Parts: sequence; C-alpha cells; structure tokens
Amino acid sequence: MKKLQYLSALFFIIIATNLYKACEACDLKQPKITRGFTHGAGPQSFWDWVAVGIIVIISVLTVLYFIKYSLKSDYKKSNHIKNSILNF
Repeated sequence: MKKLQYLSALFFIIIATNLYKACEACDLKQPKITRGFTHGAGPQSFWDWVAVGIIVIISVLTVLYFIKYSLKSDYKKSNHIKNSILNF
C-alpha cells in the first residue's frame, strides 16, 4: 500500500511539472533543448552547458543515494529516524 502511495505521489509530481512551463517570450530566447522549461535566456556557451551537466549529474546521484540509504539502511531499530519518515 505504501508503494502505491509513493508511486502515485511521484506520478503527480511528474504531471504537475508539465503544468509549469515558460512564457512565450522566454520560450523564444531558449535553445531548442531547453525550450519551454525555464525563463530567461538559457545557456549561452559551452561552459554553461558543462555547468548544467555537472549539476544534473550531482542532483541525480544525490537522489539515488538518498533513496538507497533511506530504504536499505543497516539500522533496524524501530525508533530510528528513517522509520519515522517511511511510516509517514
């Protein structure tokens, strides 16, 4: 039952992010890859794309390690903080 709740929350977040798109004026300033995602001019040079790529890699690794250590922790005590989050 908990897995279903987590999956439905994840599905809602994915759907909700599609509702927040950039305005038409900012949409014209963006490169094709990032068009419709953000406001402003977007990445202008190669180094901007390198910075964006590094940030994406760090963010994905952070989320993966958070999930890994939250669900498969070595702590089995019932009063551990992980259980207060997972039992929510």
